Amino acid sequence: MCGILGIVAQSPVNQLLYDGLLLLQHRGQDAAGIVTAERNSFHMHKAPGMVRDVFRTRNMRSLPGNMGIAHCRYPTAGSAFSSAEAQPFYVNSPFGIVLGHNGNLTNSEQLKDEMFRTDLRHINTGSDSEVLVNVLAHELEQASVKLRLEPQTIFTAVANVHRRVKGAYAVVAMIAGYGVLAFRDPFGIRPAVIGYNETEAGTEYMVASESVAVDALGFRLLRDIGPGEAVFIDEEGGFHSQQCTPHASLNPCIFEYVYLARPDSLIDGASVYETRLNMGEKLAEKIRRQYRHLEVDVVIPIPDSSRPSALQLAAGLGVPYREGFVKNRYIGRTFIMPGQAVRKRSVRQKLNPMAMEFAGKNVLLVDDSIVRGTTSREIVQ
Repeated sequence: MCGILGIVAQSPVNQLLYDGLLLLQHRGQDAAGIVTAERNSFHMHKAPGMVRDVFRTRNMRSLPGNMGIAHCRYPTAGSAFSSAEAQPFYVNSPFGIVLGHNGNLTNSEQLKDEMFRTDLRHINTGSDSEVLVNVLAHELEQASVKLRLEPQTIFTAVANVHRRVKGAYAVVAMIAGYGVLAFRDPFGIRPAVIGYNETEAGTEYMVASESVAVDALGFRLLRDIGPGEAVFIDEEGGFHSQQCTPHASLNPCIFEYVYLARPDSLIDGASVYETRLNMGEKLAEKIRRQYRHLEVDVVIPIPDSSRPSALQLAAGLGVPYREGFVKNRYIGRTFIMPGQAVRKRSVRQKLNPMAMEFAGKNVLLVDDSIVRGTTSREIVQ
């Protein structure tokens, strides 16, 4: 899980990209990076840490340009502690390309071998995102005519990326001197949306992991990027899109709706908040059907993302809804923390129970995100 962002605007984008990363911070807290383009030059700053810690005023001043991409990282491949694996990644041959990736490639080791033996490209880290940027660079080279790129050339390269790469991926990339490219895997596992903003100077476009970034930055939601689709926004603001795989089908990751995404986001046309309410209704139906013998005095959520489901569950069962835990908001999401020991310690610091809400009651706890069981185990103990 990571957050990706790309903007082609009529004015400097550094502040927009920074603000967008803050809105997507819940998607990754290990590293952050921004790259902007000014004519044919890239300006990059990235480092491990939260967005607010990575970027200072001096860093923002060094990111000029009206076009850029940004990324916040939760590592699913490679090292959680390596500054070299902060994104976006950069390659300079045959085109200057920077790329940020949300997802997980399942054939990255095979691709690494192909890159080295056949494509004559060296992968220097354990990140599958570095593999992906090199695959894209190679396919752009193969598809181009005399190393010139047109939108159709770029879409042909993306189609070839789809043929080679397996797994889940939502990608935003920037090609020096050309524009911003975004695409989703043929199954649409990871989300990506398009926003636009009409200005006197022309239309501005944004690509983001979630619609909340589009809304909060003053853009209007245009639509989702479809499974297997690629979108290219050139330097002049021209918008191009094409389906790049013949067998696309929408199979989104359900965990986006359950836990990962912000409740005020829309993903593939569905409200995350409404989805969580529906889950609570279905859970109430199941309890009434299969566990009618249970005597439930109160429903308590494990904050924060399970609250909508718990509210609807309590209403469906006709029992009180209560808050039984106080959350320390300065502790991040524990499942995306590196290392089990760190996760266990953080749970104790993150959630503190209010004894009066539990004493002498049959409590039904609602937890929407049992990944490793770390939080649940510590809560029950």
